[in-house]
Amino acid sequence: MAPAAAYDKAGGAARALLRIEDQPFSGTAGLRRADRCPYAAWVRARPEELEEPALVHALTEGWGFEVDVCEYADVGFGSYHWFVTETDGSRSFVTVDDLDQKPWLGTTRNEAFDGLMRAFDAALALRDSGLAFVVAPISTNQGETVRRIDSRYAVALFPLVDGLAGRFGRYDSNDERAAVVMLLAQLHGATGKIGARARRAEIRVQGRQQLEAALRDVGTNWAGGPMSEPARSLLAANVSDVAALLAAGVRLGAEVAARSTNWVITHGEPHPGNVMRSGESLVLVDWDTVALAPPERDLWLVVDEQGDELDAYTAATGHPVDANALTFYRLTWELADLAAFIDLFRSPHRRTADTEVAYEALTQCATIRRRWNGVLSSASRSAR
Repeated sequence: MAPAAAYDKAGGAARALLRIEDQPFSGTAGLRRADRCPYAAWVRARPEELEEPALVHALTEGWGFEVDVCEYADVGFGSYHWFVTETDGSRSFVTVDDLDQKPWLGTTRNEAFDGLMRAFDAALALRDSGLAFVVAPISTNQGETVRRIDSRYAVALFPLVDGLAGRFGRYDSNDERAAVVMLLAQLHGATGKIGARARRAEIRVQGRQQLEAALRDVGTNWAGGPMSEPARSLLAANVSDVAALLAAGVRLGAEVAARSTNWVITHGEPHPGNVMRSGESLVLVDWDTVALAPPERDLWLVVDEQGDELDAYTAATGHPVDANALTFYRLTWELADLAAFIDLFRSPHRRTADTEVAYEALTQCATIRRRWNGVLSSASRSAR
């Protein structure tokens, strides 16, 4: 378990690189169960273009936080983290987001910053509405939930939660999983309390354009850096499977979008790495993916194969869970990860400890057939 509030972020070249482990998950009706894309152990280096004095200045200017000690926490992938101690001894947790690595929030730095503020504003509104399990940011003296450091980086200040954080993978127990499902039922039920603060998450395959471009170019050399050609070879070896699954994801997305009428406020990534146990309670951290979406956007990461949690969720909310939507969100998550890794290695890059680990994860994600054989078999039968 991780120390208090040292939870792993999601985004960038993948949502989180935590450990190599297949995650079993329930399939849809008529489709075989598949495993999650594996991940590798990850420790993130400090941001090369951000100096710590600039961070300290932003904390002082925005929050009046007089920093005595600033300790870098080398965990996570999508954000950078620090533990900070004020001159009076109080401690807080800081996240710094690279606005170039938030594709689900916007395609430009300004769009990403606006999306990040909107997400954190929604989290704070949820917390203020009475949802004590929402670990929301601390507002600046001007009432902002996040603040620009410079054109590329943004900083947010969070309370340091006294508890233990999990890591991506299985929940420790059925009871814990059931408890998280009930938290999600409360969260989804609070949709009316946040007004228009949250964005609306499109039902689509994130990274579709990058994957389609890579599939078109798989027969030509990739020259982004030292790992471009090995990445191309990996994709070439699995090109038909990736193309078939991308098509299946697009088809499933269209079907889910056509019949989804119950849009609720969702966390987006309620996996164990974003759940902390504080005393006898569970809290949810990492709210940069909060958005309005069908409930299955959250549920697929929590429910097991037996369906007990799904029945409990339906009893609590009245929403009958859509099995095909669960599969869509699971599949599009994996396709988005694959697209982000491939995009990383098609772009200019150097061989570093970070890219070595990313390539290790790509080798696992690219061998996609064994995790989605049921979907591929179904697509093959439909094409006949």
